[in-house]
Amino acid sequence: MTIFSTLGGTMTTDQLDPVVAKFVEALNAGDSNELLGLLTPNATMSDDGVDRDPDSWLQSEAFGSDGRMDVESIADGGTALVANFTNDRWGAMRTFWRFTVSGDKISRFETGQA
Repeated sequence: MTIFSTLGGTMTTDQLDPVVAKFVEALNAGDSNELLGLLTPNATMSDDGVDRDPDSWLQSEAFGSDGRMDVESIADGGTALVANFTNDRWGAMRTFWRFTVSGDKISRFETGQA
């Protein structure tokens, strides 16, 4: 169990789906190998309703710009969350994240401004 800061205090990753928790931890650690390893081979994603290539998007918005998530709230059994997402490209913004978990991998994630 990892404790991380949130806008409302602290939260533990055991409140998230275990695969989603690994995603958040890898993103915040800047560990692209770990995070990309969590995605199914044909994983898809969307940003503000527009489908994007997950690898390219993560490289640009997370790993190439020091992206971080501070989780504010968790729903749907730990597969949906609201987070303050910050990166060097856009600054800070309140975002939603929804994950489709398939076994021990993520087959789709959606994000956008909340």
